[in-house]
Parts: sequence; structure tokens; C-alpha cells
Amino acid sequence: MCGIFGYVGNRQATPLLMEGLRRLEYRGYDSSGVAVINGQIEVAKKIGKVSELASMIPTGIEGNIGISHTRWATHGGVTDENAHPHISNQSNVAIVHNGIIENARQLRPRLEKQGVNFLSETDSEVLVHLIAHYLDQGSTPLSSVRRALHRVRGTWGLCVVFEGEDIIICARNGSPLVIGIGEGESFIASDQHALTQYTDRAIFLEDGEIAVVSAGKVQMHLLSGGRAAQNITTLEEDWGEADLGEFPHFMLKEIHEQPEALRQCISGRTLSSEGNCKLGGLELSSKELQKIPHVRLLGCGTSLHACQVGRLAIEKLARVPASAHVASEFRHNDPIIDPKALFLAVSQSGETADTLSAVKEIQLKGGKVRGVVNVVGSTIARQCGRGVYIHSGPEQAVASTKAFTNMTAALVMFSIQIGRARSLTRNRGRDLVKNLNAIPDQLEAYLANPGPIMEAVKAVKEAKMVLFLGRGVSAPVAREGALKLMEVAYIPCLAYPAAEMKHGPIALLEPGSPVVVIAPNDELKEKTRSNIQECRARGAKIILIHEEGDDIAEEADISISVPITTPLLSPLLMVVPLQLLAYHTALELDCDVDRPRNLAKSVTVE
Repeated sequence: MCGIFGYVGNRQATPLLMEGLRRLEYRGYDSSGVAVINGQIEVAKKIGKVSELASMIPTGIEGNIGISHTRWATHGGVTDENAHPHISNQSNVAIVHNGIIENARQLRPRLEKQGVNFLSETDSEVLVHLIAHYLDQGSTPLSSVRRALHRVRGTWGLCVVFEGEDIIICARNGSPLVIGIGEGESFIASDQHALTQYTDRAIFLEDGEIAVVSAGKVQMHLLSGGRAAQNITTLEEDWGEADLGEFPHFMLKEIHEQPEALRQCISGRTLSSEGNCKLGGLELSSKELQKIPHVRLLGCGTSLHACQVGRLAIEKLARVPASAHVASEFRHNDPIIDPKALFLAVSQSGETADTLSAVKEIQLKGGKVRGVVNVVGSTIARQCGRGVYIHSGPEQAVASTKAFTNMTAALVMFSIQIGRARSLTRNRGRDLVKNLNAIPDQLEAYLANPGPIMEAVKAVKEAKMVLFLGRGVSAPVAREGALKLMEVAYIPCLAYPAAEMKHGPIALLEPGSPVVVIAPNDELKEKTRSNIQECRARGAKIILIHEEGDDIAEEADISISVPITTPLLSPLLMVVPLQLLAYHTALELDCDVDRPRNLAKSVTVE
């Protein structure tokens, strides 16, 4: 949540700051702002999207040093005053901040008694006044930041500029910051994706570190005192492009990128002749896989739904107990950690605060965690040390699409790998691998002819509520479909295992109520057919996602077919019509599909 971009060098800062904000806008778009040093600190900020800020400063603010921010509101409403950057009363210090200052409510009245005039409702503003206070006492910029941070509790990705200083001071605790080192210039961002067009040399700040950044130079320090090691990493160039190209929206572009994204995910990881998969980053031998007593998967939102598919695949193929946990609840429930178990932390961004906290809790209690992430060098990837990159390429739309497909595919590949180490036969493994390798082409075929999506849109766009149903491996797909429609079209949705519909949700059905059913041709199909009949008996309108040629299509009012695959892999195909349904419904309702209200791509606060 919230995007930060900073620059110090010889170029004009404002155009670079605005481009950085544009690339980071998916992290938050309630408001945005810049602070540039031009003899004095000049600040411009405005509610709304980055384009509205750009129209406010068409010629830019002169200066070679600056920081910028795009906000997802936590403390304080969406107003110009609450937008970042925040500036001190003396106008000699400005900050941008991602995170939450938990004791801001206690610190604020103390600062007011000292004569500080607060201009916003945010917790972040406390930081700028604390830093300015220590600066007025004669502390150096570095010492002022350090002393201020010793007084606060919470999380921060923080950038500070000072009048008369050619530096930006950065600090991290729980919120990501990456410093890019160029030739005679330096860049700072909350996401490495914003840096790759300028440099491939970067320093990932770790919790408890402070960096003094000047033009092409970085000095690393510890919050606790003393110097920190400077570990420079070479960034990998994203294989995808963060531009719309021929598509009107990023969400549609990313839906159509799924075939190629999936190829990137499975490339080099399937062993057709052996009927096996190999995820080398996990660093688990066959003998180690044989000894795992159970597998626990952790995720939030879309990642959680991928975990739920993965759980079922692991149990089915490896016959080892598995569970999928809501990461935001995990550490607060005092979990029992078996050090022999395998834990998988699943996150598109690799920065999800709740998932990261769960990882740390597991490690604190002696467990070992592997990451399943999209972003190379992300915090979860570094914290885990071992894991799997899903190689989806950049996702600019807030509603995740191709990352779900690739996370699910990665977990299915792991299921095959652990299954082959235990009880899965070679022939069964070969069949699964063959079908998995065929899915990218099948996705392309489906996207070329997606069926009556617009007819389904007409059925749901005016609905008071939409019910999504699935059984077995399709139940998480139903949850993902419901989430997508809620995220981008703002329609209340419920998702249930189909049989559970009788235990409450059926009471909501009225004549014409849309019910979306995901029904692969598996051992549960006839049970699903019965559940459809129960809905039809109450006058519901059935939107059915099924395999080509399946006679269950007879039960549908609107029938959308996808190519045939083995049931365990059906989520990789059946989720796509649900993504298209959400996208086109949102357009019909004049919603912003790429930047839905109140949401952010990367949730970096708990």
C-alpha cells in the first residue's frame, strides 16, 4: 500500500517523480504528491489519481532532488491535507511515509504543547514534526531521523528531504524500500519495478536500516547505531511490459497475458518422461519430501484461493495432510509449529504484511518457510531464502488475474513433485504433466472465443447479490470469481461450496437471482447438478462454467464452456470466464477496472 518514489542526481526531479508515481499508482490512488528541493522545499499534492496531480503541475517544479507519494488511506480521510508529502511548520523538512505509526495518538498532543501546528489527520505527520524538532535542537539530519524513529512504534517505509541538503534519508521497518544506484544519480522506490528502466543495481533495505542517499552514492546505517552492510543486488528485468499496448485496460491485458505467463511459470519445470515436476528453488530432495508430515499454505485474498486449490492437490496427489490458512489470522492464533512440516507463504507481491508476519512467526517458533512469490527480491522471498518464483510478469491492475493462474500452477507442480516422491505413479504423473503443458494453448483458444460473457453480464449487473458455487477443487475458484466481481464491479457476492448453499444462502434466492456455478466433469458433477436443481427450483438464473461437450450444460440458463482438461487442473481454465465476467460487468457499470475504489495492489500494512 502506498507508493514511494525518490530521486537525487543531475536531472530535473519532477518528471522522474511523476513517472515513478505512474508506475506505482496501483499501490494506492486516493491522493498523490511531490516535494522537490529548489533552494527551498516546494510541495504539490492533490486528491485523486496521479493524472490529476500532473495537470496541477504541467511544467513541473524545478529541482534535482525530490520525493513523491501515491496514497492508500489508513489514518485520516481522503483530503488534500492528508495527502503526502508532509512538511514541517518551518518548511525545512518533508517526508513521505508508508506504514502506520501506532503511537501517533499519544505523540500528537505532546508535540502540540510544544507549539507544533498539525495540518492533517494522518499518523504520518507526527514523523515530520519529530524530525524537525530534533533538527532544531542541533542534531544532524541522520541523527534527527534516528532519534525520531526511536520514539515511534509501528511500521515505516520512510523518505526524508531537508532544506539545504543534497540527500534523501530512507528508513525501513515493515514496509519495503529499494534504492537504485545509477551513474551519478540515485533512485528510491517502494517497488523495484519502478527502478528497472533506470538501473539494474539496487539495495533492498532491511528492517532496522537507514540509508543516506546522495547522487550515485549510498551510506548504510542501523537504527540501533553504527553502519550497516551495503549489499548491492542486480535486478532482473521484467519479461512483461507495464504498458497497455493495444488493450484499453490493464486488467484485460493481463487476462490475455495468462497463456504466456503460464508458459513462463512452467517452462523448464516439467519432466514429461518422468511424469514429474522440479521446483529447484525449494531445495527439497525426494527423501526430504517423503518425510514431510504435513504441508501448511498461507495467503491472503487471491493468494489464499490459490492455496486452497493447492491444499486439495497436495492431499490428492501426495496423500499427505495439508491445510490452507488465512495469513492475516495465522500468527494471532498462537499457532503450533511442527519444525518438520513444510510451510509455503504465497504472495504475488512478496510484500503482503500479514503473510510476512506469519512467516516471521513460523520462523520464530522453529519452522522453515518457502516463499511462492512473483516479485524477485521481494521481502518474503528474502525472508524465506528459498522458494518458487511464479514468473507472471508485472501486474498493474489491482485485481489479480495472471498471478492467480501462476500461483495455482506452481502449487500444482509442487503437488506433482511431492506426489512422485511418495505415492503418485509415473503414468499418472505423465498424464498430469501432459495436460499441464497443454493448458497455455487451451487458454489461448478459449480467449479467442470466450462464449456468451456479455449475456452473463446482463444477468449480474443489476443484481442485489450474486451467488458463486463450486465443489471440491472448484470451490476456491468460486471464491476467486466472487472476489473479482466484488473488487471491480462493487456487487455483493457470496461464494460457497455448492452443498453448503442449503445451509443459509438459499434463503437469499429469488426469481431471477444469478447463481454462477463452476462445474468441471469430475466425480462431484452429479452432486453439483443436484445443487443446481435446488437453485432452479427457487427461480434462480444459472450461469454455468463447464467443459466443452459436457451434458451438464443442459442445466444452464447461460452456458460458458472451456476446453477439456483433467479435473485437478480445471481451475486454470475455469477461472478465466469469471475474470472476464468481472471485467465486462465493471465496464457496464462504469467502474474503474484497473483502480477499484478503496483497494491497493500490495497490502503492506496489517
